[in-house]
Amino acid sequence: MRVADRETSSGARAQVAVYITKSDLARQHIEEMILSGRARPGDRITSREVSEAIGVSETPIREAIRSLSAEGWLDFHAHLGVVVASIKAEQLIEVYAIRGGLQAVAIRLGGPAYTDKLLADVDRNLEASETAASAGDAALYARLNREFHGFLTNTPTTQWTLKLLTNLWAQTSALHRGFEAAPERIRNSLNEHRAIRAALGARDLERAAQLVVEHERLGGEALIAALRRNGLNEPTDQG
Repeated sequence: MRVADRETSSGARAQVAVYITKSDLARQHIEEMILSGRARPGDRITSREVSEAIGVSETPIREAIRSLSAEGWLDFHAHLGVVVASIKAEQLIEVYAIRGGLQAVAIRLGGPAYTDKLLADVDRNLEASETAASAGDAALYARLNREFHGFLTNTPTTQWTLKLLTNLWAQTSALHRGFEAAPERIRNSLNEHRAIRAALGARDLERAAQLVVEHERLGGEALIAALRRNGLNEPTDQG
C-alpha cells in the first residue's frame, strides 16, 4: 500500500490509500531507476539487486522485468542478462517525431485540464527553469523539463497517451545527460516552453500542439548533433 494525493470533486486535495502488488512495486522501482538516470542504457538490472532495494522476493520482480522487457524498457542479452534498453542515434529522429505527435494529441484532448491552477504550476516550473538555465545547471533543468512535459500530458483524458510517452521517455532514459551533452540547447528549450505556455494561456490548443511538435523536432536534432560532435553512441534525453 502507498499513500497518494488525489483531487476531490470540490478541488481539495486528500490523501488516499492505493493498493499495489509486489510486482507493481518492483516495476515502479525499476522505472524510477531508469527515468532518474541512475540506471543508464546498457546497465544490468538484476532481480537480486531490486529485491535488496525494495525488500520483496525475486519472483514478483522477475514478473515486473518480463513486463518491462515486453514494453521496451529493458533488453535481454545472452552474456549480460537483462539490461536497460537503448536506441541508436539514427532512430532518434523517429522517436522524437513520435514524442511530438503524442504530446500534440495530449494537448488537443486535454484542453479542459489546462485550468488556471495548472497554468500557475507551469509558471512556477518556468520560473525554476529560468533559475536553472541561468546557473547552467543541466541536471536540474532536465528534471524541470520532464516536469513541464508532464504538465502537458498527464491529464484525465490522456492517460493512454501518457503511458506511450513514458515508454518512449524510458528509451531515451539518461534524462540529465542530454542537456549536459548540449548545454546550448537549454536556453532554446526554455524559450520554446514559454511559447507553448503562452499558447495554452490563450486557449489556442492547435498552436500549442504545433509548437510542441516543433519543440521535439529541434530537441532531437540538437541531441543527434551533440552525439556526433562528442563521439557518443549512447542516447540521452532532451526536449
